Amino acid sequence: MSIRIPPLLEPYTHLPPRDSLILLTSILGASTNWLILRFLYNALSPSGDSTGEADTAVVLVSFMRDFEFWKDGARRLGLDLPRLAQKSRFRFIDGLSDLFDSGDGVTSNRGEIGSQITLREPTSSGVGAMILQQVKALKIGRDGEERNVLLILDQPDLLLAATEDEVGAVRMTSLLMDLREHVYSIIVTVAADSPLTQSPTTPLETQHTALLVTLAHQASYVISLRLLDTGTARDISGVMRVTMGPEGADGDGVERRDGGITGAEEKELLYFVGGDGGVKVFERGQ
Repeated sequence: MSIRIPPLLEPYTHLPPRDSLILLTSILGASTNWLILRFLYNALSPSGDSTGEADTAVVLVSFMRDFEFWKDGARRLGLDLPRLAQKSRFRFIDGLSDLFDSGDGVTSNRGEIGSQITLREPTSSGVGAMILQQVKALKIGRDGEERNVLLILDQPDLLLAATEDEVGAVRMTSLLMDLREHVYSIIVTVAADSPLTQSPTTPLETQHTALLVTLAHQASYVISLRLLDTGTARDISGVMRVTMGPEGADGDGVERRDGGITGAEEKELLYFVGGDGGVKVFERGQ
């Protein structure tokens, strides 16, 4: 077990079961960034959850944060993302910088990662085609063996707000279902702020709620982050609630692989994210 992963968090950041969907939800002030970084660490670190040097590859698609953000966060955990990219174990797709650029290209040479993939077509078909291209590029290792490819989608719900009717809840759900057929498992982060999900009235609120509810029903488990109900605290960043979905719930807490979550169970925990990126997860009263 890695010292970089708090013991109470460890069961939930293992490489997810095959064909599973893991949903992470956030609100303003309680971001899922630190959770995604722990999934990356477990999947890509030699001391993490990967069983071999070339056993697992990761495609990270972020619609809210650029590569420099993820590179810096991963470096604090001991992960060198540019080096992993050179070894064809990691791909970053930038869905933020040039998504509405009218250029006809889809890649640009940026930073240390080399030919960084940049999305420039804000449609479900365009996004899906680019992701599948990168998944296929990582699926076969240098030794010719097939890899497990973990797909992480960070805030794809941005497309609902930014593209009007071009990408709605139905198209987004269909895109995710198609992608699941080509990857080992998929992790999706979505905003769950009250104005977007409670008593939806506008088209955006309706579409967002529909997407969130659909993903929650399809998920093996849901990790929801929120702020303390009583306000802010100096040594507590927020509350992490784990809810098992239809694919992951059996109520026995038994450690399993490829058919459920390893040693995971429903619970509510507190967490604290330090200024250096370190994370503490603990139960109430500790």
